[in-house]
Amino acid sequence: MRKKLFLFLTTFFALTVNAQTALKKVYNEDINPMEQIDQALAKAKTEGKFVICQVGGNWCPWCLRFADFITNDTTISKIIDENFEYIHVNYNPRKSEGEANARQAAALMKRLDNCGRFGFPVFVVLDEDGKVIHIQDSSFLEEGQGYHQEKVLRFFKNWTPKAVKN
Repeated sequence: MRKKLFLFLTTFFALTVNAQTALKKVYNEDINPMEQIDQALAKAKTEGKFVICQVGGNWCPWCLRFADFITNDTTISKIIDENFEYIHVNYNPRKSEGEANARQAAALMKRLDNCGRFGFPVFVVLDEDGKVIHIQDSSFLEEGQGYHQEKVLRFFKNWTPKAVKN
């Protein structure tokens, strides 16, 4: 009986640790998201790229799954690197974090055309001048418990600067 209990607890602990560490946190919770967007726009403009804001947070498992998915798919990573300044924009609307935080979250949503209405993660494509040119609901890119490569590729390819400007 003790062996079974020990085996159960060991397995449970291993699965719990694995589940908690499986996906890398990609959202910097200490950076001002408005400044982050401005910096990405400045860099993108000099390189002839657009900015894609992946809006969400480390609290969002689907946000972390998407970040992991695009990092591990070399075809998608290449398209992103060649065409976009890609940033993970932390969104934290909790008033419990303070009134200033709530105001900042509201200002972020206003700047990004209330993109949060689609859920998280949500992808906002900004042109070189910072204008929102597309908001992508991530649910259309999903498949099962992950993302569909062809759908994700189509999204990125359709919103490259070359595709939009031609």
